[in-house]
Amino acid sequence: MTEIPYRFERTATTAAIIEKFSDIEDGTESGTTVSIAGRLMLRREQGKLAFGVLADSDGRVQLFARSNSTPDFEGFTGLSLGDWIGVTGQVMKTRRGELSVSVDSWQILAETQRPFPDKWHGISDPDLRYRQRYVDLWVTDEARAVFAARSKMMSLTRRWLEDRDFMEVETPIFHPIAGGAAARPFTTHHNALDTELYLRIAPELYLKRLTVGGFERVFEIARVFRNEGMSNRHNPEFTMLELYQAYADYTDIMELVEQLVEHLALEICGTTDVEWDGRPLSLAAPWRRASMIDLIEEHTGQRFALDQPIEELRAAAVGFEVAVEDYWGPGKVLLEIYEKTVEGNLWEPVFVTDYPAEVSPLSRDHRELPGFTERFEGIVAGREVCNAFSELVDPVVQRERFEAQEADRASGDEEAMAVDHDYLRALEFGMPPTGGLGIGMDRLIQLLTGSTNIRDVVLFPTLRPEVFD
Repeated sequence: MTEIPYRFERTATTAAIIEKFSDIEDGTESGTTVSIAGRLMLRREQGKLAFGVLADSDGRVQLFARSNSTPDFEGFTGLSLGDWIGVTGQVMKTRRGELSVSVDSWQILAETQRPFPDKWHGISDPDLRYRQRYVDLWVTDEARAVFAARSKMMSLTRRWLEDRDFMEVETPIFHPIAGGAAARPFTTHHNALDTELYLRIAPELYLKRLTVGGFERVFEIARVFRNEGMSNRHNPEFTMLELYQAYADYTDIMELVEQLVEHLALEICGTTDVEWDGRPLSLAAPWRRASMIDLIEEHTGQRFALDQPIEELRAAAVGFEVAVEDYWGPGKVLLEIYEKTVEGNLWEPVFVTDYPAEVSPLSRDHRELPGFTERFEGIVAGREVCNAFSELVDPVVQRERFEAQEADRASGDEEAMAVDHDYLRALEFGMPPTGGLGIGMDRLIQLLTGSTNIRDVVLFPTLRPEVFD
């Protein structure tokens, strides 16, 4: 068995070599010796010469081995694709102009004990790519680029918010009450406290407690968990940016969203004009604003209202092939009609505004439209990217909303919220006018990288467990 060293002294990366030595003349040596390390991704032999491609986290560079100067030349030519090696040698260019490192000495750093796909063919089975991301990242350049872009997006987002005086905070992942969004939670049990806890479905109610506590601009890039179905846009574990800004309303948050997304597009893509699912898409600010009621009329030709007889609304919903539940009120029926007839058909970015209070338990009542709230969702390419409100700050109204949610839960709505008494107590200490926002960061990076499946932007997506022999 090959003896594996405990460390390797690397003096250069592939990217640094390319940046510094790309301009040397063909067929010349640079006079500079480097030590590099990475995986052997390609190899071919040509008589007494052997060529390989070494890849590290920065890029790739050719290896140039000679039988008369490379120690254990036969051992080098017997390496397997995917083996980790360390190479020391002079930077040079072949007569054909290929920037290379001569293999003056080498050692194996880790042996692959499984067949390793070459970078030209990659992994064709999507399920295998998601399960074996540790291989996919080496052989699929596009995958590596997506996750580099994702990392950059998170960093840029933090910097952009901090430049606007937002403070990053951390709130609990274990919640005694599942709240902050309409979703089915994952449950767990804490043995020492002998109590049931929930993995958070949103950090909202804790972040708003911090607003009560005097932090006027807070944000969290949070892992959240929802025990629901999976699709090309849903993973049960995902990343959400939530932020709260005191003294702001939902119109302020609309401007923040479109400016942030425009900034990220310019920094990551170099343009606000991107392509998604084969169609052009502009992420430039400003985005269109349109109310849910107006959009339903625009797409169906029918005008609906909250004060219509519920029988008329239900009949209209059934006509749109919506399966109506008996306990739904007019607001819920209108939301379902909108989601069935409108949302998936909205391509260019639009802020869909003014949702019924019945389906917006944490949103403040609209200052002009009775029965509606100051809430919007940002829809891009037919998908919800963000959800935001002028936050409900009245503890009396909030209690009524929570109790209405509990009634829905008793009627069969498994995603309805429970009454959070501590949050109500926090509101009783006074919460200033506040605008709040949640952005699905996985969906946002999908747009910025042209990825139509959420699993392509999650390093280790949730999958059905494998069965090992």
